[in-house]
Amino acid sequence: MPQILKVSSSENTLSETKKVLKAGGIIAFPTDTFYGLGVNPYNKIAVDKIYKIKGRDPEKPLLLLIDSISKLENLVEEPSAACIKLMQAFWPGPLTLLFKPKPSSIHENITADLIGIRQPGNPVTRKILSELDHPLTAPSANISGGNPATTAQQVQDTFGEKVELILDAGECKGGKPSTLVNATDAPVRLIRAGKIDFKSIQECLNGCQQTQESL
Repeated sequence: MPQILKVSSSENTLSETKKVLKAGGIIAFPTDTFYGLGVNPYNKIAVDKIYKIKGRDPEKPLLLLIDSISKLENLVEEPSAACIKLMQAFWPGPLTLLFKPKPSSIHENITADLIGIRQPGNPVTRKILSELDHPLTAPSANISGGNPATTAQQVQDTFGEKVELILDAGECKGGKPSTLVNATDAPVRLIRAGKIDFKSIQECLNGCQQTQESL
């Protein structure tokens, strides 16, 4: 069975998390809405394992989580003015933005043409991320097409030993996923509806950017 640890700021929790990720393992951890599956995105074997256990389409990219905007520097090209405005308004929170990636050794499925990145609102998640020297992948903890897990027990029931470590932070809120927006060029486009209403995004951009719902 996977190891299950109650989330805390203790050294043991953080050291076990780092140990599993360094060894190419998968952790399950709480996000703003559901439990997610995290690996080091620079480890190709670990990324491939996520696709395999989820039964995920290999052409479907994985988004990344970071704990602070400063972490973008090594991952993406200069963000657009619209991206900066949206980050200032909605990060940390359930808004995933697409960026133009810098050349890197991150798995090609993640950095196809654009890369999706979010700074989560969940303080537990951000604490974990702040202790790592790399971002985390964050697809929902479920078999593709199934219901995402909102508890550690649901993660264990779904994946068993395929996940090495589950960080149990109680029940996640569930609900809508993060809103996904492409603000790399005009028009700013809604790619996936979610927790943040697109009208709020349009209002944030103050009419200075053409916007479009491409759903």
